[in-house]
Formats: sequence, C-alpha cells, structure tokens
Amino acid sequence: MTDSELDALCINTIRTLSMDAVQEAKSGHPGTPMALAPLVYTLWNRVMRFDPADPIWPNRDRFVLSNGHASMLLWSVLHLSGTRAVNGEYERLGEPSVTLDDIRHFRQLQSKAPGHPEYHWVSGVETTTGPLGQGIATSVGMAIAEKWLASRYNKPGFELFDYDVYAVCGDGCLMEGVGSEAASLAGHLGLDNLVWVYDNNHITIEGSTDIAFTEDVATRFLGYGWNVLRVGDANDIERIEQAFGVFHKTKGRPTLLILDSHIGYGSPGKQDTAAAHGEPLGEEECRLSKRAYGWPEDAKFLVPTGVPEHFTAGVGAHGAEAHRKWTELFATYRTKYPELAQEVDEMQRRALPAGWDKGLPVFPADAVGVPGRDASGQVLNVLAQNVPWFLGGSADLGPSNKTTLKYKGAGDFQAATPGGKNLHFGIREHAMGAILNGLALSKLRPFGATFFIFSDYMRPAIRLSALMELPTLFVFTHDAMGDGEDGPTHQPVEQLASLRAIPGLMTMRPGDANEVVEAYRVILQLRHQPAVLALSRQPLPTLDRKKYAPAAGVARGAYVLGDAPGGKPELILIATGSELSLAVEAHERLLADGIRSRVVSMPSWDVFEQQTKEYRDSVLPPEVKARVAVEQASTFGWERYVGSEGKVIGMKTFGASAPLKELQKHFGFEPDRVVAVAKELLGRR
Repeated sequence: MTDSELDALCINTIRTLSMDAVQEAKSGHPGTPMALAPLVYTLWNRVMRFDPADPIWPNRDRFVLSNGHASMLLWSVLHLSGTRAVNGEYERLGEPSVTLDDIRHFRQLQSKAPGHPEYHWVSGVETTTGPLGQGIATSVGMAIAEKWLASRYNKPGFELFDYDVYAVCGDGCLMEGVGSEAASLAGHLGLDNLVWVYDNNHITIEGSTDIAFTEDVATRFLGYGWNVLRVGDANDIERIEQAFGVFHKTKGRPTLLILDSHIGYGSPGKQDTAAAHGEPLGEEECRLSKRAYGWPEDAKFLVPTGVPEHFTAGVGAHGAEAHRKWTELFATYRTKYPELAQEVDEMQRRALPAGWDKGLPVFPADAVGVPGRDASGQVLNVLAQNVPWFLGGSADLGPSNKTTLKYKGAGDFQAATPGGKNLHFGIREHAMGAILNGLALSKLRPFGATFFIFSDYMRPAIRLSALMELPTLFVFTHDAMGDGEDGPTHQPVEQLASLRAIPGLMTMRPGDANEVVEAYRVILQLRHQPAVLALSRQPLPTLDRKKYAPAAGVARGAYVLGDAPGGKPELILIATGSELSLAVEAHERLLADGIRSRVVSMPSWDVFEQQTKEYRDSVLPPEVKARVAVEQASTFGWERYVGSEGKVIGMKTFGASAPLKELQKHFGFEPDRVVAVAKELLGRR
C-alpha cells in the first residue's frame, strides 16, 4: 500500500468511526468529523509534537477542539494513535485513553468518549470544550503560558519550552463574543505560537451562515494583527501541511488558517442539515457514504490493519523522539540549573515551593480597618514573589482591584516582555476567564480580577474551571454596596448565590483583612478546585484577634468568632464579608443586654459543608433556633442556616444610587436593626 493510500485509509477510518459512533448513539454530529478528518489526520500524524505514551509531557504541542460537538474527531485520533491514560495524580497508567469499546459506547454513561471533550475525564484532552468560543479563548491562555515559561526557563542551549497551540473552530466560535475578545488580545500580544484553524463550512443549526454571519473573517483577523492563510480544499492534506509550515515560520503574530470545507457524506441524497443539527445519518446513508469511500458498506467500527501502525510510525515515532530529546535535555538542565528544574517539577505536580506563605501580612486590630481589596493586594504581592509561577492581572481594573504586582522585577506581560507577571486583559472579562483556564491547564497558578458585578460576563469560564477541576483564582472586588453612588448596575445582589450554586467552586467572602490572608492561604493549597474571592471596596474594621477567635478558622468555612459566656448561646448571628463587623457590634450590644449571643463568621458555605457533622453542629448547635444571618446580597439559600424560625437581613431588591451610609440605613444594614431582629426572635424588646 502506498503512502497516499495509507493516508486515505486513515482518514476514512476516522470518518467511518465517527459515522458509526453517532449512528449507534442515535445522537451526535457526524458531518464535521467527516469533513475535518483530513485536517485532524494531517495535524496529528504529520505536524504535532505529541507523545501518545505520555500525553502530559510538558513541551508537547496542544490540540484544542473548540467546536467540541465534533468530539468524535478527538476520540478517533486518541484511539488510533494509542494515547495512554493518566490519572488525577499525573501517574501514567499504561492503559488506553480511549478504547474502541468506548467509541462503540459514544455518549453513553462511563464511556471515555463523551459527547464533548472533557479534560478531567479523558487523557489527551487539553481542555473541556462545548460552549462555543471557549476553546479558542482558552487556547490563548495556553499560548501565553508557553511564552512565559520560555522566558523564565529557557537558557542558551536549553529550549525547554517551545510548543505550539493548535485550535480548531467553526463559525459559531467566531460569532461568539468571547472568540473576538480573545483574538484581539492574542493579536496585541503577537502570539506566534498559536494557530486557529477555521472550518469555513457556511452552515450552522438554522441553515446557511448567510442568514446571520456575512462578515469578511479574513479582513477582521488582519485587523486584529493576525497572519491569515487559506486552504481551499479541506481534503488537500499536502496543502494543509504546507500551511502549517508557513505558520511555523511566521513570527510576531498568531495565524488564522481558513479551511474551506463542505459538510457532506459522499451521497447526494442527504446533505448539510443532519450534521448541523446533530442528527445521525441513518443506516442507509451510512452505507452510501461508506460506498463512496470504498469502504465495506456493512462494516461497523472497522479499524483496518495498518491504520494503528501508520499512526505509530507517524505521531507515535515523532512524538517519542521529541519527548526523548527533551527528557535528555532536561536531565542536563537539571544539573546546570537545579533550582529552576525543581520549579518545573513542582509546577507540573501542582505543588507549591517551600516557604510559599512566608511573609504573609498580619494586620493589627484597627477600628477603621483595611479594605478587602487592599489587604488582597498586599497578599498577592507576597505570594507572587514566593511562588514564581503565580501571576495574573485584571480586566483593566488593576488600580481599583489592587491586583497590580508592584515589587521589583514583576514586570508587565507584553509581546516584548513575555516574562512579566502582570497580565493586562483589557476590558475583556469573558476572554479573561477562559485565558485564566488556559494558563491553569498549562500548570501555572493564575488569578484574574474585576468588579464582582462583572462576574456575570465570566460565568461560562468560571463554570468550566469547576467542571475541569482547575485551581483558577477569580478575584472580585466591590462585592456589595460599597460602590454606592454608581447604583444598582454596579452593586452585586444575586452573584454570591449564583456562584455558590456552581458545584466544585470554592466561594470565599472574608470579613476583615486577616480573613483575607487566611482565605488566600486556603486557596493557594487547592490543586483541583477553582476559587472565587469576593472583596470589599470600603475599609472593614480589623477585628482584635486577642478578643475574638483566630482568623485561621476561615479554613473550616465558618467558625465561632465570638461566643456567649460558657459557650451556651441562645441566639446565633451569622455574617460574611463587610457585614461581619456589623454582626460583631450587634453581638456586643446583645451581650451587654444580657442576651447570650454567638457570632459566627461564615466566609464560605461550601467549605463549611465539607466539614464533619460534629464540627458543623458545634458551630451552629441544632437546638439553637434563634438565628439571624446578615449579608448585603440576595437572601436566597440562607434558609439552610437560619432554619424556618430564623431571619435573614439581606437584599430582596436591587440596590440604589446613594452614598454607602445612606444605603446601609435604607436597606437595614445597621447594628440597631440586627439587634432589633434578634430580640424579636427571642420575644424580647
């Protein structure tokens, strides 16, 4: 069999596996995998540096399938290339990542061939994709990570990091705003290690793209500062390979490769609509398509002899050789630069360096106090010096979020200075969230910041960080009504409740400067979980920890801050964030009035829920029914802690435009109100 015949056999194997899997599942998208099989075959078997025996080798090229509905492309090449599995502790297991049986059970429970690529579930998947635009935006984070890693760790004669990032996308990814945001930033940063392959097939679910998407994509990307290439025939693997060669030679700008394809099946009877709608072809159409490919018409899930061997001789051999050379290089590097090599090792394990929390500030008691954002800024500047790969920035709000790293040598990440640790995302919150995920997927520890209200613009990326179990950190300031005069457009009400509802996301709302420090101490030790920090704009009194419990209680999610004499409360006040000092003041007044009050700081519901029942009952004794929760946010969800007999002082409307003190009085966030509600619960006046 000639090389060209082997190429065609491999491509048609990908196509027919995709057809058969979708048909067997009775759901899925067969058209795009069929159309893009030549591209993915060429990319994997001829172009990418990827070792199937070790899919987490640090300098591997990254492949992102942004149009994740075409997941059968990925399951096919992972199976045919013999990619091996890795577990959550980054141990190489030796077993296949995707078996033929997984493909037979495409989209079924427990199959390693789910409906969309899932990072935490299948080895060889670089990021979870499905929500259109997220994949390409995440790929920008991966490309930024490579530039930063190369700047820090590459030395003369030691090119440890020089990988490329390949992302495949369709019309939907380019219509979604997150794609535009990410493309704009990638062009500004000149990410020449990044290529997006645009599957220009002119079809979406509602039909031809002519009904909604008629812009000149090439001109748009030229305006972003990208290099734009075009291959007019998606079946021309020689031209596709040549185009990737041009990408490799292009310096100073990312590349968009426009690939003109057509969703079809080799049969004139049924064309684009089934693939666009995610429908199986049907048994008859499968047979007609296989006939057009010269395939046995009744064969199902056929992998002909010679196909796996051809992948082994291609991506298997090339990837193993590139990996071998890198391993030898790194061994020599380790002897010459042992400290840097240790950093690379720790980073790959998502470990922290020794002394990562040394020098964290301790704030003295202060009735005026420190804004949460200011305390956070101090902590960030310590952590970024202690953890070399901890970096981040803000969506154009660094001076307000207090996220700017100001120590000597921190620097700004720009095209000319890729070693800078201050990332400037511009006013691109949605892309920022996805880019942070790309950085985290590259084993860096990133943080990104904006006003809490704008977390709404980031929600898809935040959700995906939780789904992927990534230690991404989202720092949100202006967490309540502290931004008073700006009014309800800038005053988050429902955001806390909605983020608390995301499974696997740690949401922290610390109540004073020392709780901010302890929140960071908890968050930095996460290896497989993202976190949200909600911080105040206004000063929060720094509590006297000689009088009240240590802020280390933050690690338990909630803790008894101040208690009744003898630890036998008849009333419990629960608060978070800026309302904690309000609850403390009310607690002191109640004690003075002879009411046995306990005040509980509850910066994190989800962390508290992870504690033992014994601990939770020790903080919130079930027999104490009189409970008051205080939070400048939606009351939704607080009933689980106050019970049917308790009260919540919170927000049931949007806010208003006025100075903070007026808003606090208007909405009842004052000690007198808390005291009055507490006494009412106890039947006292």
